[in-house]
Amino acid sequence: MCGLTGILTSAASAPAIDQQVAAMNAALAHRGPDDDGVWHDRHIALGHRRLSIIDLSAAGHQPMHSADGRYVLVYNGEIYNFRALRRELADYPYRSQTDSEVILAAYARWGVECLSRFQGMFAFALWDRTAQTLFIARDRLGIKPLYYCAHEGGLVFASEIRALLRSGLVDARLDRLALVDYLRYQTVHAPRTILEGVRMLPAGHYLLARPEHGITTHAYWSMLRSTPPVACSREERKREVLRVFRAAVEKRLVADVPFGAFLSGGIDSSAVVAMMAQTGAAVKTFNVSFSEHAYSEAYYARIVARAFNTEHHEIQLSPRRFLALIPEALGAMDHPSGDGPNTYIVSKATKEAGVSMALSGLGGDELFAGYPVFTRLAQLERWQRWLNALPAATRRSGSRLINRLRPSIAAQKIGEVLADTEVSALSAYRYNRQVFAACQLADLLTTPLPPNAVEEQMNGWRECAEFDALPLFSKISVAEMSTYMQNVLLRDTDQMSMAHALEVRVPFLDHELVELVLRIPDAVKYPHTPKQLLVESLGDLLPREIVDRPKMGFTLPFKEWMANELRDFCAVRLHALGARPYFHAATVQRLWDDFLSGRPTISWSRLWVLVVLEEWLEKNGVA
Repeated sequence: MCGLTGILTSAASAPAIDQQVAAMNAALAHRGPDDDGVWHDRHIALGHRRLSIIDLSAAGHQPMHSADGRYVLVYNGEIYNFRALRRELADYPYRSQTDSEVILAAYARWGVECLSRFQGMFAFALWDRTAQTLFIARDRLGIKPLYYCAHEGGLVFASEIRALLRSGLVDARLDRLALVDYLRYQTVHAPRTILEGVRMLPAGHYLLARPEHGITTHAYWSMLRSTPPVACSREERKREVLRVFRAAVEKRLVADVPFGAFLSGGIDSSAVVAMMAQTGAAVKTFNVSFSEHAYSEAYYARIVARAFNTEHHEIQLSPRRFLALIPEALGAMDHPSGDGPNTYIVSKATKEAGVSMALSGLGGDELFAGYPVFTRLAQLERWQRWLNALPAATRRSGSRLINRLRPSIAAQKIGEVLADTEVSALSAYRYNRQVFAACQLADLLTTPLPPNAVEEQMNGWRECAEFDALPLFSKISVAEMSTYMQNVLLRDTDQMSMAHALEVRVPFLDHELVELVLRIPDAVKYPHTPKQLLVESLGDLLPREIVDRPKMGFTLPFKEWMANELRDFCAVRLHALGARPYFHAATVQRLWDDFLSGRPTISWSRLWVLVVLEEWLEKNGVA
């Protein structure tokens, strides 16, 4: 796991670009403490910071050149099937044992088509010195980030936005349209970012660029392109899920450094640990626990650790210690997000225990219908014909009545669903992760509101035959993975783990497992119990205490903190945010006052996204 940087220019000669890339590299030192490299030619400079995971020798230095010198590579990630590809490409004159060199060999043989051969998480840039072409690619599920910005005559790109800003070629200017997306969903959906002109290469895409010839992006994979389901029994489907999941975990254990697993004691992380143990690996597990029982899952993590005989590390934190680390976690944030400090803390503790790679259960909820949104929208689908039979005016009146009788955030969202022109499960999805409603944003911001990014994405899918053919739960999985998971969970996991030079691997996002589960009918995975298909596929592998436990999550008393210990911290930043020209200061202040007075329609999370935004804007000098 590493960090990459680069500048492409059409200038006849640009002697300063190697120095600019060196400055960008310095901004990524936390991602790769083991090595640092810069290479440049007439039109391009490439930079790399290395975190050594496979082949720890100097032979893994990057930028890496192909044996014939034609191709130059900088790469962040892991190709899990690199050994099988190496055997297939045995005629290449290898000089290392790295997966990086296999990328060079694969591109030399197959060109862009090499992407269909790779199993893993990756973002890389490859320069063809003969064709004078830059090839940039990102993995299918968007696990590893890649940001870029077109500038006059060229392109600047990196693993983090902060590195782009250090190039001197990117203006730190807020994107007003992206701001609305952030306030709606505590993130900005790719390809946009919070900065004007800065883009994130979408998951499953590659980019081609040549000096003076512009930039083109292309999709090479989509969750919607899975093959139709094969007729088979429920038991056969469970056996296939187990087989593919076991393989997904096993291939992610390839490493030349100490590794472990995050273990919360929930179903997803416990399933990953169980599969690790079944491979015969000596498993180290890490759980962040709290002395306060209400916030601790340590009891369940211990049960799993005992069941699979892991070397268990329980990192005890008091909420006050966690509170003290929040400013440090915000400082590590490369792109503003309403979440993230939790991952920062567990990554910090894991790295300090001597581990450089850890497996995570991220993605299990999205893939196996573990969130309440799956059952809520399934219920709404059963009711939608009856609801749409009511006159629109009646539904709108019901919406207003609900908000008067039960003033709460949940009531607001129910009201918005009922007030829609037509009620449907898919149209209602856009309210699921919503932070601020449109009417609240209109009061908060001085600029007109652009279309809802999630709504536009859902509307585009509805016109796609492949999406239409999916079962309802698979449609919700696609929505969850393409929006919340990719743009919040994965982005936060990358920026917060790499702040400590810790690589995190996610077996549930193995693309073969994703393709398999999306083809499975709802009748097989309907969640009468949490993640029923996954649990049944595992058989009696997991302890019953884990299967039957209530879903808890990593929760902390942010509401109390923001009203007390963090009160001044929040107040100062909210005041500064209100002074910015695109916010109504009076509305920001009213929201803060309403929160402090305990109004049920203003949650701590709505104010926190504003606090985080101002902190990030100020630290990065964004106007």
